[in-house]
Amino acid sequence: MSTDTKAIQRAEVLLEALPYIRAFQGKTLVIKYGGAAMEQADLKEQFARDVLLLRLVGMRPVIVHGGGPQIGALMKRLGKEPKFVGGMRVTDPETVEIVEMVLVGKINKEIVGLINLHGGRAVGLSGKDGSMIRARKRMHRQADGSLADIGLVGEVESVDPEPIRVLEAGGFIPVIAPVGVGSAGETYNINADLVAGDVAAALLAEKLIHLTDVQGIMGDDGKHISTLVKREAERLMKSQVIEGGMLPKVESALRALAGGAQKAHIIDGRVPHAILLEVLTKEGIGTEIVL
Repeated sequence: MSTDTKAIQRAEVLLEALPYIRAFQGKTLVIKYGGAAMEQADLKEQFARDVLLLRLVGMRPVIVHGGGPQIGALMKRLGKEPKFVGGMRVTDPETVEIVEMVLVGKINKEIVGLINLHGGRAVGLSGKDGSMIRARKRMHRQADGSLADIGLVGEVESVDPEPIRVLEAGGFIPVIAPVGVGSAGETYNINADLVAGDVAAALLAEKLIHLTDVQGIMGDDGKHISTLVKREAERLMKSQVIEGGMLPKVESALRALAGGAQKAHIIDGRVPHAILLEVLTKEGIGTEIVL
């Protein structure tokens, strides 16, 4: 292949992105950042550059991140054994301090620093800043129907979008740690997937994008589903085809859509430049969820 032919192909790739850049200019994209994309050094670098590119072409990316494995690792280093009930971390007052230390003090600042290193203007927030994420205690319903108190685990009561909007208007990239504040000022650890959905709803986001470690959602036949409507998603959850860690992601997507977000996507964050492939190409990747 000649040098001229390669150059023309690169130009055509750029031109393919043009209608999407135009369509999403000024629009908010909420990205739930987690999994391998947040742990592998090469993918972390790509993520930072991809987010910066979206901002530079006029889009408004907002990042919500998790950090479960890192929380568990620090707990063990401190001699505290993590405990789970039905997959939910039991969060006593000492554990919530560790959660806040890891999510707000470490991971959040690492993401902010990496984006800024590549020329971006990222600002870290937790849901406690400006009382942005108001939370209440979340009880865990066990298999027998009884409720278990698992401590300072919360669910989103409301999201105030103003702090995020102020940052967006100033050209900054908000990076949000999933920690909320209760009515008495107490700190709550909240599932990051669910926070992302509620943030997307509050911002009336154009897209909610979940980065995962799988291709997308699989159907009853085990085949990948490219587009999933709400009714079918609810059926797959009820029949336990969608289960485990995928449940809060789908619940998050449906909450975002019900609250006013336009589309939700579950994509494989292990794919290089996964966000760009979803946002800037016709085919996209992963599973698109719509009402």
